[in-house]
Amino acid sequence: MEVAQDLSFIHLIGSASVLVQMVMGLLLLVSMLSWWYIFLKLFAIRSEVRLTREFEEAFWHNQNLNETYKRAIGGSPRDHGALERIFAAGFVEFVKLKKQHGVDASAVMDGTRRAMRATYQREMDRLESHLAFLASVGSVSPYVGLFGTVWGIMNAFRGLANVGQATLAHVAPGIAEALVATAMGLFAAIPAVVAYNRYAHDINRLATRFESFTEEFSNVLQRQP
Repeated sequence: MEVAQDLSFIHLIGSASVLVQMVMGLLLLVSMLSWWYIFLKLFAIRSEVRLTREFEEAFWHNQNLNETYKRAIGGSPRDHGALERIFAAGFVEFVKLKKQHGVDASAVMDGTRRAMRATYQREMDRLESHLAFLASVGSVSPYVGLFGTVWGIMNAFRGLANVGQATLAHVAPGIAEALVATAMGLFAAIPAVVAYNRYAHDINRLATRFESFTEEFSNVLQRQP
């Protein structure tokens, strides 16, 4: 019972060296931020997928572009997804260029595609925000934890230099304290890596749908009188 109490998780953290405790605190902070961004991106991507699906269904069921545009810009901005903003940017540019005299059809379509492409880039930048942080946490956290572990083990063996006969009872607490840093580094890294891979895949699928819609919408506009 006494050994179990001495090797409890709280006791190991409290008895670690100052540098190792700083490493643990940094990893704990990074892990909390990582989980915050994980849930933030989870809800954001789910909402984007839903809004994209709803707009695609509404667009292809109603070929009246004026009505679709009014619905795309009306209401709260939270009710509109990236695909609606891409559509609105292209439609506005198309109408603007059509009203100008002396602009041929190819110039109109080039300007429309550039407007949609610019909006597409802004929306992708918004969707990919904070993914770099998750990638950094997943790649760096294990090494930060390993640094704390190495430093803790060094201190543990330095403490054994003054002991005449080293036993497992002398070595175990110091090594256990050091290994807590590695465990915390893995705890921060594993969810970040899993979330990053999943969200990157979902965002790539959304990007493919946006690009496909841009081409299809361009074909629709080319047929407009």
